[in-house]
Amino acid sequence: MKLSLVTSAALFALHAVIMAAEPPAGFTALFNGRDLTGWRGGDTFDHRKVLEATPEMRAALFEKWTKTMLEVDGKTGKPHWSVENGELVNDGHGAYATTEKDYGDFELLVEYKTVARADSGIYLRGVPQVQIWDSTNKGEFKNGADKGSGGLWNNSPGTPGKDPAVLADKPFGEWNKFRIVMVGSRVSVWLNEQQVVDWAVLENFYDRKVAVPAHGPIELQTHGGEIRWRNIFLREIGSEEANKMLAARGGDGFKPVFNGKDMDGWAGPLDCAKVEDGAIVWQKGKGGTIYANEELGDFVARLEFKLPPGGNNGLAIRYPGKGNTAYEGMTECQVLDDNYEKVRGKIDPRQAHGSAYGMVAAQRGYQHPINEWNFEEVTVKGSTIKVELNGTVILDADLSKVDMATVMAKSAHPGKDRTSGFFGLAGHDDPVAFRNISIKKL
Repeated sequence: MKLSLVTSAALFALHAVIMAAEPPAGFTALFNGRDLTGWRGGDTFDHRKVLEATPEMRAALFEKWTKTMLEVDGKTGKPHWSVENGELVNDGHGAYATTEKDYGDFELLVEYKTVARADSGIYLRGVPQVQIWDSTNKGEFKNGADKGSGGLWNNSPGTPGKDPAVLADKPFGEWNKFRIVMVGSRVSVWLNEQQVVDWAVLENFYDRKVAVPAHGPIELQTHGGEIRWRNIFLREIGSEEANKMLAARGGDGFKPVFNGKDMDGWAGPLDCAKVEDGAIVWQKGKGGTIYANEELGDFVARLEFKLPPGGNNGLAIRYPGKGNTAYEGMTECQVLDDNYEKVRGKIDPRQAHGSAYGMVAAQRGYQHPINEWNFEEVTVKGSTIKVELNGTVILDADLSKVDMATVMAKSAHPGKDRTSGFFGLAGHDDPVAFRNISIKKL
């Protein structure tokens, strides 16, 4: 049987759609090209509150948003979200298309095509947003539209990533292509093969005092104008790859203080730890503080650590070489399993991982799974200490401003205002492991 030219063209177009939906190696297609399987409705809503809601409240919220997402427009008679020729089409209205699954670190590929005066964006872990808009719309130049799409528009004015580095938008009628990489709170964006955001911190729109969630959905925003999406592919980034990406950034000026073979250059009760497979591994039943034997003032420390269930250790900050690290030194920066309570019992929030022990609590929930390596950077400058764990700042504190009447157990911290000392490890009996330890003096 012969096929007509029209039928042949239709089959060719269908074949092209099917071929286009094939994700690159290592990626998964978030949109199957046929329907909205894997997607629900969403909104500008703090994802932490979604997670804190009861299952019944969460289901009701999702049902309300999804109903709004799929409702039929009174003028066109079409649903706000539909699928046409393998493209996910939104008329500019309705709830946002939101993945049912939450993601941590990832690489996202997505193509979009929009119209004049349209305004949209991509929410990362439920947080707005990688901006999409009409770069020719003079009415929005005051908001930065003339700079183009791809910036982290909801970041504070003047912060890195707020505006795209270059104008990379294609003319209307052509498809634009994003590549977005997110590790911790850090985001890099490429638009049409040009990098427009380089490793910038995505601020938490809902509460800028805390970091973005460690996990959350991808959301495609609706904002008043038609936008079409296709080839939406995502690759989840594991902890090993994430650590390598973090270590590859900003490494100038760092010098190793652990050679990976022995404890040369270290002091203190060295029998507390052994070197195994290139790492310092704390020995069970041992306690004490070992330290790199060079006194430091202001510095940045980088290292990787791995915890067993309920594992407990610490980083000695400006340690004087004797006495209790947490009190005689500037502080002990906690190294602790985020699920410590489930293993060993209740703790004060100021004992959680990354905290300035007993004084200032760090944010929680950003560790990699137990027995996987974590990447941490600690910056000590004057009376301040900042801790970035796996790409997310979990502590940023000025210890000179701590009200000592409110510290844990109202204990004195005579070393809090020290301006120099040693960097080390303060072990507490558990086989916590450390590797790739390096220091940059400031």
